[in-house]
Amino acid sequence: MSHTTRPVLSVLLLTMVVLAVAGCVTVAPPPPAAPTEVPAPEPTATPPPAPTEVPPPAPVTLLWGFWGSPEEAVSHKMVADAFMKEHPEIKIETWNQPWDDYFTQIQALWASGDPKVIPDIAFLWPTPKYAAQGVLENLDPYIQKSGYNLDDYWPGLLESAKYNGSVYGFPRDIEVNVLYYNKDIFDEVGVKYPDETWTWNDLLAAAEKLTVKDASGKVTRFALGMENSWKYDKWVNQNGGAILDDYRNPSRCMLAEPKSVEAVKFFADMMAKGYAMRDADLNQAGGDAGAFQSGLAAMIIQNTSRVSAFNKAGLKYDVAVVPIPPGGKRWNAAGGAAWVMSAKSDNKDAAWTFLEWLQSTNGGERLYTERGEIFPALQSTAQSPAFMTDQPPANKQAIVTEAAASGVGGFGYFPEWDELQSSVINPALDRIWIGEVTAEEGLPELCKQVDQFLKDKGYPKQ
Repeated sequence: MSHTTRPVLSVLLLTMVVLAVAGCVTVAPPPPAAPTEVPAPEPTATPPPAPTEVPPPAPVTLLWGFWGSPEEAVSHKMVADAFMKEHPEIKIETWNQPWDDYFTQIQALWASGDPKVIPDIAFLWPTPKYAAQGVLENLDPYIQKSGYNLDDYWPGLLESAKYNGSVYGFPRDIEVNVLYYNKDIFDEVGVKYPDETWTWNDLLAAAEKLTVKDASGKVTRFALGMENSWKYDKWVNQNGGAILDDYRNPSRCMLAEPKSVEAVKFFADMMAKGYAMRDADLNQAGGDAGAFQSGLAAMIIQNTSRVSAFNKAGLKYDVAVVPIPPGGKRWNAAGGAAWVMSAKSDNKDAAWTFLEWLQSTNGGERLYTERGEIFPALQSTAQSPAFMTDQPPANKQAIVTEAAASGVGGFGYFPEWDELQSSVINPALDRIWIGEVTAEEGLPELCKQVDQFLKDKGYPKQ
């Protein structure tokens, strides 16, 4: 073997040995990967408590006082329900008394001084009398703050609810006296229906034909039914006369003046001839409504409170403006019972909210008018569909015309007026109506009594 081959063999042998040793050695596997560490869950936060529902505040309760029959009370409840639907934050409770007891009862409540029993809002007449006693809230600040529109009232109407220049109430309606006439009776005797051209002379001519007497001279049908001492002022003012020289601060009686005497004599003569009913006849007939419905009176002069009853009875009737004297003027007494606020009320803001709603075309005024119970105090309501319906009377424009002629002159706006009227004026006039004395004899004596009354009460005030 050559020297060159030996090193090669040595290398080969060495390589084989290394490979054999390598085949006998076990190679350890790589260590397993360290397990991945899972983070511990974060603690769950406690949820906030559910918000507690705050109950709405309890409604403010108002006591609402009014007089009237059970039927009228139904209308008031309907009005209260409508208000509460719009104003759930105010609850209305009612206090209702008959007319004969109402004023005695409410004066007793005022005397108690307890706001819990005194009506927050009440129906009242005459407003100046009670405003002078300090039991009513002056409404001027509320009117100014709310911008309530006083211009919507009929002319002169708010004067009946003022005292010392401030407004203490809102008349719900206006007593618009119109001439109701029975069409069947007019047709029977052939008398043309009255219209705006009629004067006192036309009324007398029609009355002569409409009046019926039996063989003994007893009247079996009167031409006219009209409350005597409560309506005579219409004739007086139409003729340019007056009751007093000033209706807020009077100094003397004006009923003995020629124009006044002429008007009173006109009415008294209609009674003396049997054309017009005396109060005793009216009372026996169940009032003017009873006389008209029974046919005992062919005409009556009355406000719109009779409309619903006549419609229900199905009477064939209409209305016209009241005839005026030749050269006279159309006139209507601007007055009506008013909603007032108690000076003792604990909830005057809520009371104002109710009062303002009552005296709005979209509120109480509309509801009472739709039921045919009032001729509204607001001109806007009178011109709305609430009044201008297709129900009788057909001549609703006559009512609007009389209302537009409203003014001062039917009664006084001073606290003692009610006493003066009931204790002095009406008793003296009653003697004239029954024929005990003539107008020429009775009115001068009446005025002496009125003047003495005013003097005793300190009028005119300085």
